Amino acid sequence: MISIIIPTYNERENLEELFERISRALEDRDFEIIIVDDDSPDKTWEKAEILGKIYPVRVIRRTNEKGLSSAVIRGFEEANGDIIVVMDADLQHPPEVIPKLIEAIEHGADISIASRYVKGGKAENWYWWRKVISKGAIMVGRVALPKIRNIKDPVSGFFAFKREVIENVNLNPVGFKILLEILIKGKYEKVIEIPFTFGLRKGGESKLSQKQIFNYLKHLYRLMRWEGEIDRLVKFSVVGLSGVLVNEGTLWGFVEFLGWDKRLAVLPATELSVLNNFVWNDIWTFKDLKRKALYLRLLNFHFAALTGALVQWAIYLVLLHVGLHYLVANLIGIGFSFIVRFLFNRNITWG
Repeated sequence: MISIIIPTYNERENLEELFERISRALEDRDFEIIIVDDDSPDKTWEKAEILGKIYPVRVIRRTNEKGLSSAVIRGFEEANGDIIVVMDADLQHPPEVIPKLIEAIEHGADISIASRYVKGGKAENWYWWRKVISKGAIMVGRVALPKIRNIKDPVSGFFAFKREVIENVNLNPVGFKILLEILIKGKYEKVIEIPFTFGLRKGGESKLSQKQIFNYLKHLYRLMRWEGEIDRLVKFSVVGLSGVLVNEGTLWGFVEFLGWDKRLAVLPATELSVLNNFVWNDIWTFKDLKRKALYLRLLNFHFAALTGALVQWAIYLVLLHVGLHYLVANLIGIGFSFIVRFLFNRNITWG
């Protein structure tokens, strides 16, 4: 049994074509369509019930709850299938791709994603700003959540998975990117991406808004906390502050007690602070990610420190050139350097 979950809001005019194309694509398979409608003013739920006399459709009309992700989760609760498919009703997700998603599951994948960004996939006739938002959302998500960094389209709304992936998993997404929640919290080993063309909307209303963008960022933050990435960032910050103390303290000691030249004393002081930071990050911040040899981690950590310093210096010079106060320019440079060093170390040194 295949369960196809379709959340709807004002999609009445798309349903007849959608159901007919799904039925044609899955004519040799046992399937059910579950429409979860948030009490659409255009009475999408009513049209779905009428069409349910022709197609294997079940309709859930929600009058006291709203939201795409919660609608999808309600569909999961009602589904009878061994394989669950999630898609939109606006015909931008072509039903003809569903058999490919199912075949990927049958050939060993736990999750199969209809992807716009693998070879052969594309988004058709998008405005440039829509492409920027989509690519930007994916880039931010892959940086914030290393678990999904090898997935090209982790925010796709069109995907399939085995029921076991979400069994006994507490799904609580914000916004409309339910796939992100499943990829972070679900129980799976293999993900396959299937190329498809994200088509033109045939009717209804686009769900993209400023609120949805804010919810996406909020969702990322919650998943980072769930994954422990926020705690890791805080630990990295604390270690960085300890490195400042080591740097300042040893520099003072070399100059005041040993009488070293101030221009030379900064070099060993800096190296000691780098070693201090490496040791604490290795035994505390990234203690669960020691996948490389010690010497490689140490070498990469030094390279991250050098890269961060170059970024800080470059931004400092640019901001000075445009007239910013040198202390403010340096502070902004330090901020960017911190981000670069954290991401480098998270994804490469201890990646």
